[in-house]
Amino acid sequence: MNIRGVINHKNIKMKKILLLTIALNLLACVNTNQEKLQTVQVEDKGEPDGPHTSPEWKIWAYSTAAPSFIASDCTVVDMDGTVLREGTNGWTAMPGNPRGMSDPENGWKDPHEAMPMVADAEGMKWAMAYMGGTKPQLDRDGWMYMLHGDMGEDNSVGMRMSIDGDGQIEIKTKETAEEGQWIVSGSHLMLMPKDPASLKGLTTDFNSGGPYIMFQGTGYDHVMIPVEGYYDYQAQK
Repeated sequence: MNIRGVINHKNIKMKKILLLTIALNLLACVNTNQEKLQTVQVEDKGEPDGPHTSPEWKIWAYSTAAPSFIASDCTVVDMDGTVLREGTNGWTAMPGNPRGMSDPENGWKDPHEAMPMVADAEGMKWAMAYMGGTKPQLDRDGWMYMLHGDMGEDNSVGMRMSIDGDGQIEIKTKETAEEGQWIVSGSHLMLMPKDPASLKGLTTDFNSGGPYIMFQGTGYDHVMIPVEGYYDYQAQK
């Protein structure tokens, strides 16, 4: 073999080695990306293992009442006021079921029983006023997500714990609830207006499928906005 042939042979061999190296690097990148994807899938798999009394489960259950882009950075507060996680985006997640847990020893049965809400600052003002029996004083309209729904509300009057009124918590709204107004809600979000009078003319029909007023004329008037899954617990009529 002459010198040119030797050089060509070496060049071909080097090209093969280079191509093999590139192929191995590409394979390594693919494997690395797959490992990253698998890690993300594990992290985003949903409900954490372990008891429902754990901070990890509560943080997941409460925060996921909002979309992930809000849930990931919101503050999470337990029902006794304990801050489970400090947030950075101005939204706060907390359980909203005034009935409490059906099984306190084991925690909330599921997120639906906890009735978690994720609210902005004005939405939290509204919630604190509602639970405290005082009228909301807002600087602007407030917003709240409840993507896990609730355990049942009377659409016409607040803090009524069942269809027959058993366990009603006294707040100064209407004297009595209206018939046929009980609704167990699935996923929804809410608009709490600074001025409840601004909702005048909006329907109170929760079977319409569109936004409607809850607690009309009570001072706690707010807009319920159904989203996919709203009628999972009570069929639309």
